[in-house]
Amino acid sequence: MKTVFFGSPPAALPSLGALIDAGHTVELVVTQPDKPAGRGRRLVPSAVKTFAGERGLPVIEPVRIRTDPEALERIRAAGPDVNIVVAYGQILPRDIHYFPRFHSLNVHFSLLPKYRGAAPVQRAVLNGDTETGVTVIELDDRMDEGDILACEKVDVGPRETALVLETRLATLGARLLVETLGRIDTVSRVKQDGACATLAPKVRKEEGRIDWAEPARTVERKVLALGDRPGTYTISRGKRMNVLRGRALEAGPPAAAAPGRIVALGKAGLAVACGAGTSYLVEELQPEGKGPMSAYAFSLGARLNPGDSLG
Repeated sequence: MKTVFFGSPPAALPSLGALIDAGHTVELVVTQPDKPAGRGRRLVPSAVKTFAGERGLPVIEPVRIRTDPEALERIRAAGPDVNIVVAYGQILPRDIHYFPRFHSLNVHFSLLPKYRGAAPVQRAVLNGDTETGVTVIELDDRMDEGDILACEKVDVGPRETALVLETRLATLGARLLVETLGRIDTVSRVKQDGACATLAPKVRKEEGRIDWAEPARTVERKVLALGDRPGTYTISRGKRMNVLRGRALEAGPPAAAAPGRIVALGKAGLAVACGAGTSYLVEELQPEGKGPMSAYAFSLGARLNPGDSLG
């Protein structure tokens, strides 16, 4: 089957690779333009663009696909039987959805209609969900509201990060996509129940700031959900400190400890008082301008003591 593939981040790669391995042809790859990254703000291509270059696949990178007639013409000229969309990062116009014989399919990393939007995996972990999954839908004019063609559930591990979970879902989604294409002529389409819909908006950078007045379990979920992207952080002596790994502790802090107060130091890490009489152990962190390190090593270099405060 002839396809045009829309995708950008590493999570889209399993689906793109699975299409090729299953014998489908990728006539064109549509991805996000190169973006500046790092201290030097050097332009870096998307993971999908890099993969496509290695495989010799033609690539276009429209800045705004909804208002780019040249991009639309390239997509039409590719003559796909179906468009495949996996974490592309832009909303596609109606003209792209419906002209192929089998329209446009999307692999979405949630059990739709739950978590419609840009950050379904992070929102699931942030909310403490124990179950999520992948849904293959036929795109329509509304965001993530198209008919369901296939879905599959998975359990969320008790301390699974959003990045690890997304990697699992990407692999599952690739298999589900290929299976769905294999029976595309007969697959049933199920309408979504809008009354059960929830939203998963894009995560803002400021959401990564830790509020130590929240219970330790909430802090734990935030680090699991956002620690890899966009990053979870607190303030130590006026400088930003990224919290990379940690866990809620069973034992609470002394009753008089204010949220954010360091209540214990040791090789295990920094025990920090949180809200509701709980405490959180910071195990790994990254000080501003430095690389990742254990919280214990940081405490020695920074000469932190019990009673010092974060945040």
